[in-house]
Order: sequence, then C-alpha cells, then structure tokens
Amino acid sequence: MKKLITSIMLLVTIMTATAQENIYSFKAKDDKGTEVSLGQYKGKLLLIVNTATRCGYTPQYKDLEAMYEKYRGQGFEILDFPCNQFGQQAPGTIAEIKEFCSTNYKVKFTQFDKIEVNGENEHPLYTYLKANAENKNNIRWNFTKFLVSTDGKVLKRFEPGDKMTDVEDAVAQALK
Repeated sequence: MKKLITSIMLLVTIMTATAQENIYSFKAKDDKGTEVSLGQYKGKLLLIVNTATRCGYTPQYKDLEAMYEKYRGQGFEILDFPCNQFGQQAPGTIAEIKEFCSTNYKVKFTQFDKIEVNGENEHPLYTYLKANAENKNNIRWNFTKFLVSTDGKVLKRFEPGDKMTDVEDAVAQALK
C-alpha cells in the first residue's frame, strides 16, 4: 500500500510540474535553507545546472563562472543545484559545497541547496525541465544544463559532455 501511495504521489507531482507554463511558480531552498520563488528570475536568461564537487566535470565550474561574469550584466543568471545522486559526488553540506566552489573556482553565481533530479524525490523543477526539453530522458550525470528563456521556458538541454563553447554560444545567441 505504501508503494502505491508513493507512486500516486509521484504521478501527481509529475502531472503538476509538467502542466506548468514556465519555471516561475516553482520554489527551491537557497544555500541558506530559505525557500525562494523562481519568479524572482522573471525576465532573466537562466542556465540551470545540477552539479557536484567531486565529479570529472567539476572543472566546468571555471567555465560557468567565466560565462556568468561575461554575461550577467546582460540579464544572465546561473542557478546551481548540487546533486548527490550520481556516485555520491556531492558530499557534505551546502555550506561545505559553497566553500569548495568559492575557494577553488571563485563561484559567485547563485547556489541552491542539494536536490535530487531523478526518481521518487526529484525536485518538481527538474520534472518540469526534463518534460519541456527536446531530450525528455532522466538526467544521466552531473552538470546537465538547461537554458531557460526570459519568459521561463526551456530553450535547450545540454549534456555534461557537451562543449562549454556550445553552451556559451547558445547563451550569447539567446541574449541577442
């Protein structure tokens, strides 16, 4: 019975998240544990990324920060959602993750609390992102990126191994 209830709750979450027209009705806990509305990013071009600090793709933080510094004055934001689902590669608290990113990669873009991006406990934002991207598959690994338009809709999904220059080209094009 518990498994059936869990399945029903997951189905309701998926149906609710995928019925949304944009990301602005979603909320997430920031790096201080405060729930914030993504509506505060209305009108911004967003790159939403699930990250990890002990992953082969962790050096992408350097490219992400460079991209953030280059385009943030044009209405670009990066929203970082650490995720420990893949090989336990985001261990520790959000404070420890933030310290690691700040010390090693000088990260200044917004970091949220750790979430799950797949499965029974996946964050509804990720249910929406996956459902509204061309590639609707589950997230396969850390550093999957979603480019979200200024009206809160998914423009493109990038896999972890995609070239960061391709991500930056898409950001530059969307800002025109």
